[in-house]
Amino acid sequence: MKKFTIPCTFGDKTAPFDVYIGNPKPGHHPLQHQASWLSKERGGNIPPDVMESFGKLLDLANKHNVSFEDLCVHALESANKQKQELEAKNKK
Repeated sequence: MKKFTIPCTFGDKTAPFDVYIGNPKPGHHPLQHQASWLSKERGGNIPPDVMESFGKLLDLANKHNVSFEDLCVHALESANKQKQELEAKNKK
């Protein structure tokens, strides 16, 4: 199981929130239960684009028979690297 901190919305505010990624049961979204709990217990929401991204990563992992957790880590590392490269380029 891997922990990720994602921006979630609470009314008109955004705050970081930890989610845990494992291998969901077939037919279930990887954040389904956490999104439901966050909404009911804390009045928060995981943004639709984040839900969609994790759903796509799960589909890719299943399609290519790779670890969903590892694919999520790789995707996050790649996104962070691209962000850092862009920021460095913009500073020049």
